[in-house]
Amino acid sequence: MINLYATQIESISIHRVGNKSKGEALFLSQQPYSPDDETAGLLKEYFLRPFREKEENYFRLDHEADLEFNEVYRQVAEVFEDPSRLHLISKKLGTHLYEQSMHPHIKSGELYVAHLTDVIIDSEKTDAIGIFKSELKYDFLQFREEQESLDILVQQGVNINKLDKGCLIFNTGKEDGYKVLSVDSNRYDTKYWLEQFLGVVPLTDENFYTKNYLKFCQNFAKDVVLPAEDKQQEVLFMNRAVNHFAKNDAFEETAFLNEVMENPELIPEFKHYKVEKGPKYSIEDVSNFDIANKAVSDTRKKIKNVIQLDTNIQIKMDFINPESAEKFVEKGWDEERQMYYYLVYFNKEQKG
Repeated sequence: MINLYATQIESISIHRVGNKSKGEALFLSQQPYSPDDETAGLLKEYFLRPFREKEENYFRLDHEADLEFNEVYRQVAEVFEDPSRLHLISKKLGTHLYEQSMHPHIKSGELYVAHLTDVIIDSEKTDAIGIFKSELKYDFLQFREEQESLDILVQQGVNINKLDKGCLIFNTGKEDGYKVLSVDSNRYDTKYWLEQFLGVVPLTDENFYTKNYLKFCQNFAKDVVLPAEDKQQEVLFMNRAVNHFAKNDAFEETAFLNEVMENPELIPEFKHYKVEKGPKYSIEDVSNFDIANKAVSDTRKKIKNVIQLDTNIQIKMDFINPESAEKFVEKGWDEERQMYYYLVYFNKEQKG
């Protein structure tokens, strides 16, 4: 979990990186940029807001031969050793990004490389390197007084409410390739940013496994539980799955299946589904791992716990107390109407 509210930009360098395949230039500033307090505040919000709003999917820098061959890894390691080298290193990163800008879809733009301090990650204070890129330019209006009237000037600039690309490389886990977060608003060239420039792979930690296993369970519920039983049981299965994760510190698959799978006939189906679909979520060989509480909370917020009926009626289940749905909601078939029904028991209506 990260906290970026107290984070400060200690130093920053700005360059312009063109599309090399189109013959566009690489412009490297000779001096670092020195923002005033107002500009520094705007840049901080521009750079960091997407990471506060985004789900935390961590990566790590990697290389198929050896980590030392990863260009970004080598350069940021030097900055962490000696932050005064940031501007020199930023030029090398700008050159590296330019060399990867060979696809015609890649847009030219400004590259910002910043040294950030007072970053909180996993309850520890550290520093980080931020690498950001602005690509899309937007029209905006400026107004100028001309004697007795206002004149309109149409100009182009960067929308500071939307960062096009960015990553934070935290000064932690150096031996494994550091912890990295990335954002990319423009999906047409994802490989260029993540694979060719940064050279990252997913960080397979407890957050990764917790999140992916629960995503796998969601798809199992939709693809297997729903057709075999009904929507109520699909929702209840995910209720039990999330609650199992929420009340345990470590995951063990056999204990999970015994508690969550009320219909024992679905256990072999689950195992078969894992063989078939597990590789998609990188959990095919995973049956034990520590549970990340934040990943459980994030998943709980996203899972739909509503039965949507074709009669424009919704039945919302309670994720915290799934036993209520089992005790007080019954499904049946009405022969006279030739329709299914849900029978809901209650003592009184709640105000609210």
